[in-house]
Amino acid sequence: MTSPPATRDDDTRLKRGVTGPLLLLFILGDVLGAGVYALVGVIGEQVGGAVWIPLLVALGMSLLTAASYAELVTKYPRAGGAAVFAQRAYGRPFISFLVGWSMLAAGVTSAAGLAIAFGGDYLSPFLDAPPVLVAVVFLALIAALNARGIKESLGANVGMTVVEVGGLVLVVVLGAVVLGRGDGDLGRALELRPDVSPWAAVLGAALLAFYSFVGFETSANLAEEVRDVRRTYPRALFGSLLIAGVVYVLVALAAVTVLPSDELASTSGPLLAVVDAADAGVPSWLFGLIALIAVANGALLTMIMASRLVYGMAREGLLPAVLGRTLPNRQTPWAAIVVTTALAMGLALVGSLETLASTVVLLLLVVFTSTNLAVLVLREDEVAHDHFRAPRALPVLALVSCAVLFAQQPLENWLIGGLLLGVGAVVHLLTRSRSERTARTS
Repeated sequence: MTSPPATRDDDTRLKRGVTGPLLLLFILGDVLGAGVYALVGVIGEQVGGAVWIPLLVALGMSLLTAASYAELVTKYPRAGGAAVFAQRAYGRPFISFLVGWSMLAAGVTSAAGLAIAFGGDYLSPFLDAPPVLVAVVFLALIAALNARGIKESLGANVGMTVVEVGGLVLVVVLGAVVLGRGDGDLGRALELRPDVSPWAAVLGAALLAFYSFVGFETSANLAEEVRDVRRTYPRALFGSLLIAGVVYVLVALAAVTVLPSDELASTSGPLLAVVDAADAGVPSWLFGLIALIAVANGALLTMIMASRLVYGMAREGLLPAVLGRTLPNRQTPWAAIVVTTALAMGLALVGSLETLASTVVLLLLVVFTSTNLAVLVLREDEVAHDHFRAPRALPVLALVSCAVLFAQQPLENWLIGGLLLGVGAVVHLLTRSRSERTARTS
């Protein structure tokens, strides 16, 4: 199979205005945030007090796949990400579609999980309402903002990242304060669940912990706008993941120092429980607001991405053309917004936060498996410029890590993920059949 001709990395109509620091903050803002705010307690329920161990395991797995993204992005610096890599490697539109659809389904599922988290205990200082009702209303408001025309900029992302990181740093500081006054127990960080084998506990929790690191893959779509992408992208990618890993481990240590893992698992706002238990004068409403900002920002960015992805796929003929309709005045993809919001609402009604988070991981594992295979398939495809080159062992190990995480998925996640992929396959085949009939009659 002959690969499409390589293009120069400076051959683009987009402005290369993204510097290394801005790219690092963009990726860090995508990775940090809602996952750890919502899932520390659930991870603790799986593994016990040693929450930091599955977080480190998940970090290592993320770095392996990140190496594949670093090679492909610097080798083929084009917007489009994993679907573009799949098309270049395999040359089969249906496979490329399924990879793109997996990204879309992961985004919608993630937004549903974040909506459930938004309606949980972090909202309690402000409002007492059924979480499912809050989740549906929250997604409707996100859709309204999306349809009105949300313009996200790197500057706004920096501001949101500062808020999110500030909340996590506050938890770490409070953990140190509690430990310093003799009220905490750092020894809990070495406790594993006694009723489960350590290996099974860590791997099961790593599946959820992996959700806290996803988001870095969206940075591939900035490839054409990054200055000196060959040098800048790998540094920003690995740097942001390492920073996130350090922050997550410190947050995990602080959380279990202040509260036992079973108490963290008993609430949907575990870090708010840590702040309250620390009793250091931080108002519940303040930290609740920080957490809600992190969750809402994650959901908004995810739904903007999902609706634009549906719109783009419709414009390319991969989805029904009706999904490419826009509002005349706002010029926003209203049809795509309605469909993606309806899907997210449906998932929020039938799934728990834990189930939805691990289903997101399942869907992204499809994307990551494709990308890691693409690195090996395209290894002999020469390009005219220098690029990052991952040692061959890394994508192989990344594929092994994907297989391990696949094996940890419960049946319920396979059913949800399989249903979403099945819907995508049927929609694509129907769209393709209709396009072929239209072409024959025209």
